[in-house]
Amino acid sequence: MPEITEIKEEEELYEHHHFVVDAGQESLRIDKFLTAKIANISRSKIQNATEAGFIIVNGTAVKSNYKIKPHDDIKILMPYEREEIDIQPENIPLDIVYEDDDLLIVNKPAGMVVHPAVGNYTGTLINALLYHFKQLPKQKGNEARPGLVHRIDKNTSGLLVIAKTDVALNSLSLQFFNHTVDRVYYALVWGDFDDDEGTIEGHIARHQKNRQVMDVYPEGDKGKAAITHYKVIERMTYVTLVECKLETGRTHQIRAHMQHIGHPLFNDATYGGDRIVKGTVYTRYKQFVENCFEMIPRQALHAKTLGFIHPVTKKKVNFDSPLPQDFQNVLDNWRKFTRALKKA
Repeated sequence: MPEITEIKEEEELYEHHHFVVDAGQESLRIDKFLTAKIANISRSKIQNATEAGFIIVNGTAVKSNYKIKPHDDIKILMPYEREEIDIQPENIPLDIVYEDDDLLIVNKPAGMVVHPAVGNYTGTLINALLYHFKQLPKQKGNEARPGLVHRIDKNTSGLLVIAKTDVALNSLSLQFFNHTVDRVYYALVWGDFDDDEGTIEGHIARHQKNRQVMDVYPEGDKGKAAITHYKVIERMTYVTLVECKLETGRTHQIRAHMQHIGHPLFNDATYGGDRIVKGTVYTRYKQFVENCFEMIPRQALHAKTLGFIHPVTKKKVNFDSPLPQDFQNVLDNWRKFTRALKKA
């Protein structure tokens, strides 16, 4: 069995340095400025970082010949953590759907970060797991994420599998690496669909200017191949509840793919779903949508089902979780709206 040393669907960037240019700073190439600011770093390393899109000024990636200006906000992001994080166990309740000697299935609430990173050192799922389970297996290169073999976004709710033994960690990691894990999400998206089901294919990579957002490259010249199968569950005039089955597991895959085909997730601020995308211009409708946004102050995405081969029994296991209350409430609201339109 090959050694899996990283969470393959993980493509995070971590903040290593942050500078705000002084008001009296004269114009200067950013590679020269950063070489002077950061100890023990060469200009060539700074230039390599700019070529990779890891140096961000005022939210946009820049090249090494960029001339800095007073008050510029400069961040250096890297695809690895700056330093080892001292993770502290925290007594945070866990919604455990299933547990045996080898693994557990957790239903993660929206708003909880999966693992500690810059800006989120506490209150994460890993902090909670370390409190409830003293010894969890670690992989080389992912020591700060014991037991973790995959993740979902902070504001996505739903199922995660956690390994409790080295055997389970290796087996589950390999299944995710080979894309043999069954994962189904429910998403509320803007707009209606012509067909009841379909497949979205398009490589996913970081946006060339905003490195914290993923973009879709249909020609496949950038990023990693990504395939999402979707099926319409319920049509509600200006929004649609869809089931999304992942064939691959890229960062923000469903969110980026749905935006790419013109159906951003409802209230997804990162991908344009936090505004009225479909519908009328009437004030009453605008107020209705804003009320819905308040009901679910996050992207309407839930990891509903999870299926894989059990690492020890070698039998297929499947798990399901109900939609959380905020998701259910916004669906009920759109259903009432649709019924009222039909009666009008």
